[in-house]
Amino acid sequence: MLETALGHLRVIDLTHYIAGPFATRLLADYGADVVKVELPPLGDGARRLGPFPGDTPDIEKSGIFLHLNTNKRGITLDLKKRGGVEVLKELARTADVLVESFEPRVMPSLGLGYEVLEAVNPRLVMVSVSTFGQYGPYRDYKGSEIVAYALGGPFYVTGQADRPPLKLGGNAVQYLAGVHAAGAALTAALGAMLRGRGDHVDVSIMDTQAGSPDRRTPMLMGHQFTKEVFRRGSGNMPPIRPCKDGYMNIQVGLRLIEKLAPMLGMPELAQDPRFTDPLAARKPENAEAFEAIHMAWVSERTMAEAWEAAQRQHVASGPVYTASDVLADRHLNVRGYWEEIEHPAAGRLRYTGRPFRTPMEPRIPRRPAPRLGEHTQEVLAELGYDAKAVARLRKEGVV
Repeated sequence: MLETALGHLRVIDLTHYIAGPFATRLLADYGADVVKVELPPLGDGARRLGPFPGDTPDIEKSGIFLHLNTNKRGITLDLKKRGGVEVLKELARTADVLVESFEPRVMPSLGLGYEVLEAVNPRLVMVSVSTFGQYGPYRDYKGSEIVAYALGGPFYVTGQADRPPLKLGGNAVQYLAGVHAAGAALTAALGAMLRGRGDHVDVSIMDTQAGSPDRRTPMLMGHQFTKEVFRRGSGNMPPIRPCKDGYMNIQVGLRLIEKLAPMLGMPELAQDPRFTDPLAARKPENAEAFEAIHMAWVSERTMAEAWEAAQRQHVASGPVYTASDVLADRHLNVRGYWEEIEHPAAGRLRYTGRPFRTPMEPRIPRRPAPRLGEHTQEVLAELGYDAKAVARLRKEGVV
């Protein structure tokens, strides 16, 4: 009986930066044996991205690399050398899935196109993650997080009406693509088990953006009905208000006055025609009057106090957390969401938990992200390379 959901799956990870590594980390988190292949001597470019402890760059201490590569084994391999290509083929022979995130031209140019790897292992699933996909007019265009966000559609409708479009922070595009790539890998691996042959899966980051339910799909569908171009917001005040120790998000609306009035400690507001009559409540002077009452109430309370009062009245609400607030949140801690991992270079840190869990699966402690080339000797030994052969490959700069 398998200990983990994906304990039967072996994955070769030729990805770098964010989208691809997130996909393979999801697979590794549920038990897949993921072998991350990095180019010597610097490895994955994410190793040079911050944050770093003390703001001192170190390829073994990059926060984003550590986050994206837990539970993986790591080897170094130069695929531009013939010896590196041969080792990769040996790896592919033993694998169920290979995930790569190079530009579409790269794998064929290395002599590692799908038709080559399929000949080595007919059951192999190859998942290619790229900005624009393996074919199409934009195939060889350069792209990035912000480029895919803009081309996907939501960029245009994000921000204030009187200012240029504004991108949401972070790498949401990359992470969404990673989720799709992980799902694609599992779907194709299941297909390979049923059919007895593998497949080449094409994941276009632009495609994942154009079809995302985050405003894109409703916006695209709506445009076909109305022929209108969606506009950025009108600049109305968002439902975020300052309190004693931060900010609160409390849903406010005409239909909620019966719940908001007791929350505010002013039950008489539920009978006040300025706020109960829909037409009157829309008048600027009445909206401003209610806002003044609400602001005064929130400003006198902490996030916890305001949240508890709102939830008692069944008003949708929540505090605006900082990173430290998220780490300290009692709900996440009671659920055991955070996992502490000791890394030989970066030390002991708390990591985000698995996105879902199954009660029948044992909770196996996660391993730290590999140091550059940490498992090279181990993995090559599994392929039949003895110490002398590995030493030769090191001398030749292959590993």
